[in-house]
Amino acid sequence: MKAIVVREFGDPDVMKLEEAPTPSAGPGQVLVRIKAVGVNPADTYARNGGGSTKPDLPYTPGTDAAGIVESVGPGVCGVKTGGRVYVARSLSGTYAEYALALPFQVHPLPERISFSQGAGVFVPYATAWRALTHFARARPKETLLVHGASGGVGVAAVQTARAMGMTVIGTAGTDKGRDLALREGAHHVLNHRDKGYPNEILRLTDGRGVDVVLEMLANVNLGTDLKLLAPLGRVVVIGNRGEVTVNPRELMSRDAAIYGMLLWNISNEDAAGTHAALAAGLENGTLRPIVGLELKLAEAAKAHRKVMEPGAFGKIVLLP
Repeated sequence: MKAIVVREFGDPDVMKLEEAPTPSAGPGQVLVRIKAVGVNPADTYARNGGGSTKPDLPYTPGTDAAGIVESVGPGVCGVKTGGRVYVARSLSGTYAEYALALPFQVHPLPERISFSQGAGVFVPYATAWRALTHFARARPKETLLVHGASGGVGVAAVQTARAMGMTVIGTAGTDKGRDLALREGAHHVLNHRDKGYPNEILRLTDGRGVDVVLEMLANVNLGTDLKLLAPLGRVVVIGNRGEVTVNPRELMSRDAAIYGMLLWNISNEDAAGTHAALAAGLENGTLRPIVGLELKLAEAAKAHRKVMEPGAFGKIVLLP
């Protein structure tokens, strides 16, 4: 099979398309024929050796994918050959034509969701769901601010929060991105490159501020976020690329809180509940992954550069 292999940490060009042995499903394992692969910023951190977990070299990148169950090993229950699935982590990496996974890492993909969309389910939607429900404990009628509302996690958060009955304010850096966030359910979308956007958020909330902030770039926005919080407000930090200085008094005066979140810390129990919620949303159309760009598997380096650029628009997907 064809697979992307990383033999040294470094820039995107360390990823090479190679011929690799096609794995076989052993006891308790599932082999998935990959139709589409989701590209996430976390993939780039692992590749350059700076992620929260450092993979052993050599390795095949990727946690997200969608495809068809090729075979199942002895002892596997609940997963059938030929089934459409999305992959939420794997044993062998997803930047390949086939991936080996455990049964709890594959989940049914409804017919209404394409393989390319399915490749954008796990990291974006599980992150948004966990941030809103587990950490922020968001409630209907509360107001949510989603920074980067046009990216994979941002779109997932907008769709999820709107279905929960929240008032959603998003930010995005391009007209195309702002149009997308509005189309997917945000009530208001502002340009975060406009220095006046914090004042506009306060105007939209009659000076009260927002109850919840989902922050994708804390090193840039966190200090401002704290000034936009309503009493008992919560910030959930999902993404960060450097250090930041904040004034704790902004938290103290509001009885507010900052939560840091990493999807990889999710327990098996919480993961099962999360995937059950995502399945319901995918089936009823509440959750609709947006694919912004499709590239060939051999263009993985280009995808890694693109996913880190400003102006996010939906998911970047690789096609084996």
